[in-house]
Amino acid sequence: MVSDSDRDPRHHTRKMRARLEETINHLREDIDKVDEPQLKAMFETSAEVLEGLRTAFSHYETRSESAWR
Repeated sequence: MVSDSDRDPRHHTRKMRARLEETINHLREDIDKVDEPQLKAMFETSAEVLEGLRTAFSHYETRSESAWR
């Protein structure tokens, strides 16, 4: 049986934002651990893309964009 919190979209968006935040932080931490410039760039680009996704989840939660109203 599905609980009420499982039915609340904000429950899921918060969990996804937290996971994205963990991955963003991990990518940024690993930039200093590698020497290859292309890999550093890929990690930074990936973190930036995930930040955009995290922002989209936040906008969905707060209904701050017209697409989510």
